[in-house]
Amino acid sequence: MKISLVAPDYSVAGQIAESDLADLAADGFKTIICNRPDAEVDADLHQEFIAAEAKRLGMAFVYNPVSNQGMTMENLTLQAEAIATANGPVLAYCRSGMRSTVVWSLVSAGRLPVDDILAAAAGAGYQIDNLRGQIEAMATRG
Repeated sequence: MKISLVAPDYSVAGQIAESDLADLAADGFKTIICNRPDAEVDADLHQEFIAAEAKRLGMAFVYNPVSNQGMTMENLTLQAEAIATANGPVLAYCRSGMRSTVVWSLVSAGRLPVDDILAAAAGAGYQIDNLRGQIEAMATRG
């Protein structure tokens, strides 16, 4: 599994499985955020199974599905709360890590300069320059 560091305490990855969680716990992750809807994955990868194993290993788990059709303010609020209340490093996952990076970029708007957000995403391997306007708009919302 490829893990990409986006910010000091926020990393993203593509789809994970229950069997990945022991390694993630050993790597120090304290919170797992699932940004992938269950409808996109086989039953054995549904969030309920990953959540149960994460909790068994002492990690917090947040199910915040972001569909390919777009994200809602509820998605952004939940992601921001999960990051803000985490007791250590967060790993967010989706199909490729892109949605988890985009959600982070939007919730970071107003806290970080837009250029820093875009650079952090690019450094993690995700080109989101096309979202500059949306990030700038979120920054002005405060």
